Order: sequence, then C-alpha cells, then structure tokens
Amino acid sequence: MPHSPQASKRARAAYLASISVDPAAAEPLYRQLFVNIRDAILAGRLKPGARLPATRSFATDLGVSRNTVVTAFDQLLAEGYIDGRVGAGTYVSRVLPEDLLAARRVELRRKPRQQPPRLSERGAKLAAIRQGGVSPAAPFSPRLPELEAFPFNDWARLLSRRWRNPPRQYLVDGDPAGYRPLREAIAHYLGAARAVQCDPAQILVVSGSQQALDIATRALIDPGDSVWIEEPGYAGTVGALIAAGADLAPVPIDDEGLDVAAGRARAPNARLACVSPSHQYPLGVVMTLRRRLALLDWARSADAFILEDDYDSEYRYAGRPLTPLRELDSDGRVIYLGSLSKVMFPGLRIGYMVIPESLIDAFRAIRALVDFHPSSVPQAALADFIADGYLATHIRRMRTLYAERQAAIVAAAADKLDGVLALPPDDAGMHLVGYLHGEPGAVPDATPDDQAAVRCAVEAGVITSALSGYYREAPDRRGLLLGYAGVPTADIDVNIAALGRALRDGQSRWRNCQSQ
Repeated sequence: MPHSPQASKRARAAYLASISVDPAAAEPLYRQLFVNIRDAILAGRLKPGARLPATRSFATDLGVSRNTVVTAFDQLLAEGYIDGRVGAGTYVSRVLPEDLLAARRVELRRKPRQQPPRLSERGAKLAAIRQGGVSPAAPFSPRLPELEAFPFNDWARLLSRRWRNPPRQYLVDGDPAGYRPLREAIAHYLGAARAVQCDPAQILVVSGSQQALDIATRALIDPGDSVWIEEPGYAGTVGALIAAGADLAPVPIDDEGLDVAAGRARAPNARLACVSPSHQYPLGVVMTLRRRLALLDWARSADAFILEDDYDSEYRYAGRPLTPLRELDSDGRVIYLGSLSKVMFPGLRIGYMVIPESLIDAFRAIRALVDFHPSSVPQAALADFIADGYLATHIRRMRTLYAERQAAIVAAAADKLDGVLALPPDDAGMHLVGYLHGEPGAVPDATPDDQAAVRCAVEAGVITSALSGYYREAPDRRGLLLGYAGVPTADIDVNIAALGRALRDGQSRWRNCQSQ
C-alpha cells in the first residue's frame, strides 16, 4: 500500500532531523552536509520532488551558520541533485545525475562496439609517426646527452637570480622573436662557435627545433607542395611536413650527403629542401662542398628554400666544426635551425632559427600565432648562461667526455660485437650507426631484420633504434643506432656485452623475435 503524502513528509522530516555534522572532523562542514544529503538522495531516503527546509531554519537545527547550508545547497544544485533557487523553495531533483549515467551505461551496453573515431587523412599519417622520448636510465638510447655532468648549481643560481624580484617585462607578453638579450647572446655564440654571421634581428627563439620546423612550413608550404627530405632522415621533420600537407620527396643519402641530382629528377620544382649537411641524422654523413653548391644552385633556379638543421654541430672530434651551408648562401635561401636541448638538457625546450632578412616579418607574425614566445625567465637565465661563458665551457667538457665514450664503445664493439654488428667510429655526434651482418656468405636480403634486433636488445636491457625506421621507402641498409653520450664510460663495456649476447642467438633467435 503506497505511503500517504503525510507519511512521506514525516519520513523526510525525520531523516533531515537525523542529519548532523561534526565540527571536529577534518572535512569542512559544508562538505559533510553536502555528502549526507547527496547520499540520502541516491539511497532513496529523500525522494524525487521532496522539498528541503529553508536554509535559515536548517542552519538553526544543525547549529551551523546559514552560509554553511547555502554553500552545501549550491554544490547540490550545481551537480544536479536539487532544483530551485535557495530562498525560493528547494526540491530534490526528479531526474538525478546518476539516473542519467545509469541510462547512458545501459544504452552503451546495447550498442555494438564502435570503430575508432575517423581521423583526417593528415591526422592518420601524423598519428602513425612514432617518436618515443628518451629514457634517462636506458643505455644506448639515441639523442640522450650526459645529464649528470651539467652544471645545475650554476643554472639554478641564474634562474633564481632572474626570478627574485622579476621586472615587469618577465611577467607580461614579450617579443614574439624572443628575449632580446638572449638573441644577442645566441648571435654572438654562433659567430664564435659556428662562424655564422647574423644580426640578432634575424634570430627567432623557439621551443626546440621541432617548433622551428612547424613555423617554417606554415610560412613556406601550401598543401600539395613538394619538399625534399633526406632518405633516411629525422622523423620529426616528416611530421612537420605532413602537418603542412606537403608532398614528401625522399632524396637518398650517399657518401657525399644529399644526392641533389636525384632530388632534381624526382621533384625539380620542390618548394623546400630539409637537410642536415654538417652531420646528417641518422647516418652521420657530411655533405661535400660540391653537393652544397649544387643544392644552393638548385634552390636559386627553383625559387625554393633550404632548411638547414645544424644537428650535433658542436660535437666534432676531428678539427673545428664545419662551416654551415648558410655561410655559402648569397641569395637568402637558407633558414638555419639550431637547438640547445642536446648541448644542455632535453627538457629545456629552447631552440633558435636564423632567418633571411626577407622572411623576418612573416616568421615573427607566425611565431606570435603559435604560442607567442617561450617563458621569459628561462630565456633570461639562458642569456646569462651563454654570456657568462657557462655554455662554451660545458660544451668543451662534453666534447672531451663524448670523444672518450665513443672510443670506449668502438673498442668494446670490436671485442664483443665482432661478426654480428659493425660499429665504425664517427668524427662527430652523440651516436653511432652499427650495421648488422647476415649469415656468412648470405646475400644482403638475408641481413637480420633490425626491428627484430631492437626487440632482442630490449630483452637484454639495452635500448637502440632500428635504422630502417628512419626510411620513408624501402631501406637499402639495416642497422642499429647506439647513443653513447648519456652512458657512463664504466657502463659501456658491460652493456655492449649484453647487446652482443642478444644478437648472437642466430637465425632461430631472429625468427622468434620477428614472430612476437
């Protein structure tokens, strides 16, 4: 037999009279009241449509301030448990949030499993590009610098000095091109270390080389434009170009660097060429002067531009760093990219680009639309770090350390990887490319799959990258990238030994890895 309205009213009044709050509890009083009423509504002790008492009388009954009750009611109202306005009659909602959620769950259970959401063609291509970060504890992870030797005490002091009573210019929007003293410090550094002569007005401070690529492609590329990329090459370049809707034209790398003649044959009217001539990533090849001049000649004749990524230029172990392509350019065709993430630490995320004078205004405007500018205080601290000589000192120390570590990994590989991985030295950089050997007398196609080799290495606790993963088309060689810069010299031998054991398991081992 259904309850009468009078019975329901008595039940409601009895329940409300039983509500209490504990002033000694850690939870605020309004929160206690909110939870008690919410739980009563969800448990059915307060029925849909039931009227709640006026806030003033309820507060008197509870012995709390009216503001406590008002705040609890406001929260119940915001989350849909009650309706009405406080002071004009408040009622338990007739459609509760949990009812809606329960109905939605039933509806989803009845529906067949849906396909993943459809991405745009460009989005699908971008999502397929895998760029893993670097593990701070992974031996031989490419792109990982030595972190323990960075002068963090000096860096912290410079940051602290800039944060202490910061001037107003650090707290408001700054110049889209970057903090002026930092651009001046970068210009001076490039002139001394890389023989790059430029005005600070030509420098744009960016959040790493990846953003530099993004800004350049926004400025120069229309959907469908052809762009030369190195084959093999850096995946981050590919991502930025796909995002711009470019038509990628992979151009092979040989012993002289980018094959300009092959690029002309494949895409003679390309709008842009993306190159790393001083130390190609990942192969480490240096582009010859003949090829550099040919590339500049093509850019002039095609009315194209060149993005020069001066990757790893600071770490050259034989002679001085090579003169950048930009310094051979007399026609304003080269956009020069650099990053401080490798020479300092990856989490810094500050890079720079040197722009031809004809493009300064356009690049500044686009930079402002992307994220306006990097955080001002790290820029100011970095300007001090460069101007006070800390950067140059750190680079000199790391150049000596990395040369030592490269010698150690080459010696260990000659002893422990003989017959499975050839690891020639390089005159520059932070990683080496090791080339996999096939079975004795095997044809090149029988060379072990380097993706399988990576999986075998992971099982041995070693992180590497497969060379084939840097190709857009069918790879013409297979191998592994071994980063040595972030591995303590004392740890190199034991990790190379572990890698050697993983790679020596023979053909059955390769099959097992490939089948996983």
